[in-house]
Amino acid sequence: MTGRKYKNMITSTYDWKINTKEPDAGFFKLAKEHGMAETATKIAYERGVTTEEALEDFLKADLSHLHDPYLLHDMDKAVARIRQAIENYEQILVYGDYDADGMTSASIVKEALEMLGAEARVYLPNRFTDGYGPNESVYKYFIEQEGISLIVTVDNGVAGNEAIAYAQEQGVDVIVTDHHSMPSQLPDAYAIVHPEHPDADYPFKYLAGCGVAFKLATALLETIPTEMLDLVAIGTIADMVSLTDENRIMVKVGLEILKTTELIGLQELLRISDVDPTTISEETVGFKLAPQLNALGRLDDPNPAIELLTGFDDEEAQAIALEINAKNEVVQKIFDEAMTMVDLDKPVQVLAKEGWHPGVLGIVAGRIMEQISQTVVVLNIEDGLGKGSARSLESINIFHALDDHRDIFTAFGGHAGAAGMTLPEENLGQLSDILCHYVYDNDIDTSAKNTLNLDEELQLSELSLDTIKSLEKLAPFGMDNKKPVFWLHDITVTQARTMGQNGAHLKFKVKQGKDSFDVVAFNKGNLLQEFQQAQGLELAVTLSVNVWNGQTTLQLMLEDARVDG
Repeated sequence: MTGRKYKNMITSTYDWKINTKEPDAGFFKLAKEHGMAETATKIAYERGVTTEEALEDFLKADLSHLHDPYLLHDMDKAVARIRQAIENYEQILVYGDYDADGMTSASIVKEALEMLGAEARVYLPNRFTDGYGPNESVYKYFIEQEGISLIVTVDNGVAGNEAIAYAQEQGVDVIVTDHHSMPSQLPDAYAIVHPEHPDADYPFKYLAGCGVAFKLATALLETIPTEMLDLVAIGTIADMVSLTDENRIMVKVGLEILKTTELIGLQELLRISDVDPTTISEETVGFKLAPQLNALGRLDDPNPAIELLTGFDDEEAQAIALEINAKNEVVQKIFDEAMTMVDLDKPVQVLAKEGWHPGVLGIVAGRIMEQISQTVVVLNIEDGLGKGSARSLESINIFHALDDHRDIFTAFGGHAGAAGMTLPEENLGQLSDILCHYVYDNDIDTSAKNTLNLDEELQLSELSLDTIKSLEKLAPFGMDNKKPVFWLHDITVTQARTMGQNGAHLKFKVKQGKDSFDVVAFNKGNLLQEFQQAQGLELAVTLSVNVWNGQTTLQLMLEDARVDG
């Protein structure tokens, strides 16, 4: 039987849930006094901003509302030990992580230490040779060969018991700064600075690694180092933590600083990404800067990122930025190739090919899962072995599905939503069968979709550039404060065309009464005919600004589509 390839139907990716919460007249009046339009007011209210005080805090995003860094567990111990190291001219190692949060965290602490006159070395582990978190052999090298006598971990360390125990036995103190889940057995470090530490009640539990690093920098410098907030904004957005409370404040201010950043490396990254610095938003970071930095760590040695984020050499910054850009293209190429192999007659996809870089297969699997709403395994084949990653829908616990079949793997590990694995090439068919049978035998409804919350019904007649301006008061958008999504129906499509490389994307015009607007739909080029002919089309869209040839217009970005009936 030939498989049904991925194409040709407008079906919703998500289960739509339309908001019905309405604030009272008093709240509308209050919000209006703060210059908020009705739509923005409804959305803020629905998101829990329901009192005058909450509204003022939300709109102000004032740095004076950041929490005292000394409320974090062991901050006093960490600061005292670092100051002692600086006074005694000790060699300090900042040990980070290979993703954008780890890179920005390490850069922040390096800058703070150097401002205080410290000798600071930075090392970001290579995910292929060192793995994640503290690595004993790396620690050994720096202690024995480089004379390091104090290690500060950033964005990792809370699970690094063995390596940290080794360092402490050698008389080298380790200060852990981290935000990852706390294990039951904490390492025997000199200090553990963590927002969720049970022995301190820090008011906000959801800092990213760079947020914790920034708190350490603030305590060390005895002032809020505002100029570092561009790095905090990048790391916080990249790590998908909650954009509420102080994360919201730091990101909001940080995005403004990013527009005029003094960091040469960031200027270069923005330049080669064709980003106009004056238009920088959380989307610039989420879709351009963060993936570029992440690709560096997933494909190769992440350490050039530190030079990029802290250095002053124009030529070096440009070379690193170009290298990062090239690596990002690798991800797109693998995604495009893997999409051609999707077979929708199967409830789970196992996609494998020679020559795919193993470092980015998790990213690719996640993107394909979002595209086709199925659990996806993506593997590179080399020397007779398939090695790669899986990303899974909420309805399928991928770890549980494969845990009883370890005999087909040479290596396997993971959790409900993601897994990593290595297996002989001849077992790939078996892997596919096991996953498909798991779905059938357990009666799993793989059509059970994740929920998409729609904030408001949209009438095209109400839309203008001012609508976007009023919604900007709710930004920055991210986790726990999503970009508003609108429900649009009773429309007709008047024209449609494909665009982008190989016609991958779609642009079409929707009309409602006398009003019409463009809609951009990424990765929907294969549905050109369907959109041209659709009756009863309903769209879930976000609003965006399009600047072209000096003209600024409002356009709609497709989040999801369905046909009523």
